[in-house]
Amino acid sequence: MAGKTGWAAFPYDAKAFVFTGDALKKAWPKLHAGDCEPFPDAKRAAALLKGAGKSAPKLDADALATALQDAWRSFHHGDFKAAFDAGQALGPIGASVAVKALGIHATYLVDDDAEKLKRFDQAAKLADAAVKSIPEDANSHYRLAFALGRYSQGLSIAKALKEGIAGKVRAALDTTLELAPKHAEAHTAMALYHAEIVGKIGAMIGGLTYGAKPAEADKHIKAALKLTPDSPIAHIEHGNVLILLHGEKQEDAAAAAYEKAARLMPQDAMEALDAAYARSQLE
Repeated sequence: MAGKTGWAAFPYDAKAFVFTGDALKKAWPKLHAGDCEPFPDAKRAAALLKGAGKSAPKLDADALATALQDAWRSFHHGDFKAAFDAGQALGPIGASVAVKALGIHATYLVDDDAEKLKRFDQAAKLADAAVKSIPEDANSHYRLAFALGRYSQGLSIAKALKEGIAGKVRAALDTTLELAPKHAEAHTAMALYHAEIVGKIGAMIGGLTYGAKPAEADKHIKAALKLTPDSPIAHIEHGNVLILLHGEKQEDAAAAAYEKAARLMPQDAMEALDAAYARSQLE
C-alpha cells in the first residue's frame, strides 16, 4: 500500500497529541465530538464482536478493546500508517479507524492525484465491508460516505454523477443521520452534498434530479457548527459551502470562516492538518 508517494510523516510537532493510558478516554468526548465514535472499551468491543459475527477477529473483548484504543492513539498522534495497519488487521470492526486514517492522510499528505484516488477507492471498499458486517454502526455508513465523497471530488462532477456516486453518498449520509442524528461530520458532509451539486449543475437541475437544495445545505452546516463550534473542519466546510452556493458575493464571509478554523486550538493531528489547510487558503 506504499504507492508512489508512500506514507508521508505527519509534518508538525505531535507532542501535544499523545494520549497514553487513561488520557485517551478522558479526551475522547472532544476528540470524537464530530464523528460520535463510541469509546472502544470492553463493553463496546463485545458488542462489535457480536454484531460482526463471522467477520469478527479472533480476539476476546478485552484484547479487541486494547487493539482499537491503540489504533486510535496512533491516529490522533498522526501515526496514520500505524492506525491504518492496526485497523485493517481487525477487519470490518477496525474499518472506522482504518478508513479515517487512510482518508485524512490521503486528503492532506498525498500529492499525487492518481494515488489519492486509489486510496479513497480502497477506503470506500473497507467501509463497504463494514456496512455489510456491522450495518447498525453509524460510522460504517459515514466512513463510506466520506470515502466516496472524497473519491468523487477527484473526478469531474459529470463523471461522479454519471457513475451514481452522489446517490450512494446521499444514501450513506441519510442512514448515518438516522442512526446518529447528532453526527456533526455527517451534517457537514450533507451540507457539502447539497452545495456541490447546486454549485456545479445549478439549483433547478440539482433539485429536480438529486434533491439538492441550497436551504438544506444551509440547515446542515448550521447543525454541524452548533454541534461542533470548536471543530476546524466545520468552519472550513462552512466557507466552502458559502463559495459553492454564492460565489464572490460571500467571499468575505468564507474568508472569516477559514480564519476561525485557522485560529482554533487543534485537539489532535487531524485538526492540526485541518487548521493548517485553513491557513493556506488565507495566504
